[in-house]
Amino acid sequence: MSAARIRRLLPVRGGDGRNRRRTALLCGVLCTGLLGTAAAVSLGGSGGHGSAAPAQERAVLAPQKKAPQKASVTPEWDGKVRVIGDGSTSDTGPQPNQPTPHKLKPGEKPPQFVVFSWDGALENDDHLFSRFRKLAAQNDAHMTFFLSGIYLLPDGKRSLYKPPQHSPGTSAIDFPTDEHIRWTLSELRQAWEDGDEIGTHFNGHFCAPDPGGGGNWSTADWDSEIAQAYSFVEHWKTDTGFTDIPPLPFDYSEELAGGRAPCLEGQKNLLPAEKANGWRYDASSPGDFQIWPVRKDGVWDFPLQLMPFPQKDFQVLSMDFNFLYNQSGGDVTEGDPAKYPAWEKQARQGYLNGFERVYNGSRAPLFIGNHFETWNGGIYMQAVEDVVKDVCHRKDVQCVSFKELSDWLDVQDPAVLAKLRTLDPAESPDWSAFVK
Repeated sequence: MSAARIRRLLPVRGGDGRNRRRTALLCGVLCTGLLGTAAAVSLGGSGGHGSAAPAQERAVLAPQKKAPQKASVTPEWDGKVRVIGDGSTSDTGPQPNQPTPHKLKPGEKPPQFVVFSWDGALENDDHLFSRFRKLAAQNDAHMTFFLSGIYLLPDGKRSLYKPPQHSPGTSAIDFPTDEHIRWTLSELRQAWEDGDEIGTHFNGHFCAPDPGGGGNWSTADWDSEIAQAYSFVEHWKTDTGFTDIPPLPFDYSEELAGGRAPCLEGQKNLLPAEKANGWRYDASSPGDFQIWPVRKDGVWDFPLQLMPFPQKDFQVLSMDFNFLYNQSGGDVTEGDPAKYPAWEKQARQGYLNGFERVYNGSRAPLFIGNHFETWNGGIYMQAVEDVVKDVCHRKDVQCVSFKELSDWLDVQDPAVLAKLRTLDPAESPDWSAFVK
């Protein structure tokens, strides 16, 4: 994906991140585009985690409301694997390697949650999906992979996609090759079995200045986009004609718990559609300070976050593009190679600045968003890899998916969460008295 398709934020002055209530969130900028298989483990204590039908044309499903999901309730499984629909998905029981969330005890210091998430989730020739899936497994981490639905739709069947406010078969990102679909299906299977989350990045990635971008979509438009995101996962066998690949090991209608909108656009009208589908969270907010999450319209809001930019008097959003923008400038994805080592170090330190501020402060969850990309020689991928290897092994740190974080938040005392939200990022209270 080109850098031009990704929203970004201009720098925000004030590197310490405190006094957030006095800082406006750049509304004018946001309106025109941003610049800038193991034993069960515990979630909430100390430490981290311990991975056919013939091809034919079909009508895309009309929007269907999914039954609301109940947090932290796992029905008894009878041990029988059930193939669903055309054989694209299946019910193989509860997801392996999932932690059990625990309510904070009086006087207990919260864990430091870190969520690494990826927009798109295509396994292409760079093999970055497999690289970071394996990295997570090697470092006691779970990640969230936001799948773009059309990455399971062959180019020859592109007309099956009916994007809101665009002609059928239109997309701002490329449709995949058959080989890339096969690779992606393999990674989706292994990621879910590892314990990672498969979320959604929706489908066609339409952004401003396109007048038909997601920022201008109605709730009905998002309903349609969501229904198609489900459909492309639930009918990939029909769409591809592949008969030699087993079903995905999960029921997507049950597993899908949240997503991130392309370019972080359209959250206002997207939220009602997500709530109607029973989703637990949304990661489409353009950005906020490092504070404890709150629900919007009954859905957990997980925004990208502002972190101190190294050697500068401003903050940067916790996503690879924002470092790119501030380093090589604008949408330049191949800057001066002589500067790559320094830029890589700066990006790595920026993520660590954000981590250290809350790890030694409020313990608000840290959200790091990325794309599978090779900008500026792949330095941002290496920076994120270094951060995973560093922070996920530290005391009290849990590198989790957004879905797992939602599980933990759902079992907490609302009054305790409300009190946690009063903390500024670097503020470390007397935890023995703060949590009651």
